[in-house]
Amino acid sequence: DAPKGGEVRQHAIGTFDSLNPYILKGVPAIGLGNVFETLMVNSEDEPFSEYGLIAETIEFPRDRSWVAFTLRPEARWHDGTPITVDDVLFSFEMLTTKGHPFYRVYYKNVAKAEAVGERKVKFTFSGDINCELPLIMGQMAVISKAYFTANAFEKTTLEPPLGSGPYRIESLEPGRSITYRRVADYWGADLPARRGMHNFDTIRFDYYRDPTVALEAFKSHEYDFRVENTAKVWATAYKGTNFDNGLIVKEEIANSNPTGMQGFFFNTRRAKFKDRKVRQALAYAFDFEWTNKNLFNGAYTRTRSYFSNSEMASAGLPGPDELALLEPFRDRLPPEVFVKTYEPPVTDGSGNARRNLRTALKLLREAGWTIEDGTLTSLDGEPVTSFRDLLELLWRREVGDRVRIGILRNDQAQTVEAVLGSTKAR
Repeated sequence: DAPKGGEVRQHAIGTFDSLNPYILKGVPAIGLGNVFETLMVNSEDEPFSEYGLIAETIEFPRDRSWVAFTLRPEARWHDGTPITVDDVLFSFEMLTTKGHPFYRVYYKNVAKAEAVGERKVKFTFSGDINCELPLIMGQMAVISKAYFTANAFEKTTLEPPLGSGPYRIESLEPGRSITYRRVADYWGADLPARRGMHNFDTIRFDYYRDPTVALEAFKSHEYDFRVENTAKVWATAYKGTNFDNGLIVKEEIANSNPTGMQGFFFNTRRAKFKDRKVRQALAYAFDFEWTNKNLFNGAYTRTRSYFSNSEMASAGLPGPDELALLEPFRDRLPPEVFVKTYEPPVTDGSGNARRNLRTALKLLREAGWTIEDGTLTSLDGEPVTSFRDLLELLWRREVGDRVRIGILRNDQAQTVEAVLGSTKAR
């Protein structure tokens, strides 16, 4: 029951020269997803669930070898004409033949697309069974056959296209701004998946070439809302009179959305990373607490699962259902999987991580690694770090001025001086 009306101004970085988001050529304007509708729509609070949008009903067999969509009779283009099966088939053909190469890969397992009724379209799949294919087809955007027959689909254009979504393009300044106007008689406004959404009468995006300029524009109320994803900027840049007097509200909002991941991924096909002890040693050598405090202003939370902050995140020891899945592979899994909850190594954040580093070195030695001529060397004899990097690491760590360097060649002395500065080098 959210009220309708008003304007919201947002920002974008860069520029745009096209209103077609489905081709490789050109840079599409932000917000075009509000103009075009898809067969189905993702749920914002369920993992990978979709509900009918243009599609009224969805059918598929138990093996998910095909999917059929029956279109809603009320689904309309902005000119009032109905969305038809021909539009859906035309959309699939254009996306996979003249669209961005991504679509050819994404829909490569579709063996056949056909009309099987006045309002019903069927996609038959090939290859190995992929249970996600009905959902993947539900994500397909539908474009107007009539419009893109008269107007070349594969060319960039700044002519507002015919759409079917809750907004249409009202005005634009190429590369500078674009404004969308809410469609008052939008056909899907009362669908359960759409009710209460798309409430602003107009949405305007202003473009900035530089993120710093964009932030300063926000502070001057050139646009209304901003999501910040840089920890340093969040900690240091959101200050000033407008913050002090409450004209700008800075708020962290708790949510249950999966966080995604940042991290280091090991290529286990390379010999140096095949041994678990090596990977475990590198985890001990990484000082998250110091890094978080000194580089990211304490803004980050350590990731403990591939699905952090969601109901699919790992927690505690395996339960009965998980054990049933793990037992057949017990002889191939680390024993601690069954008896110990994984926790990444931690430090006190001071930068003195000697205990963890000693553990890391012990693990590396158990894996057959050595330190030769001041260089960490893997089991196959491959140096892991350069002389310069090793010195920089040692200096930044707690060892610091306790490092003793013997006789250096001239080129090595120059390297030391470049890394540590002439005074520290001497």
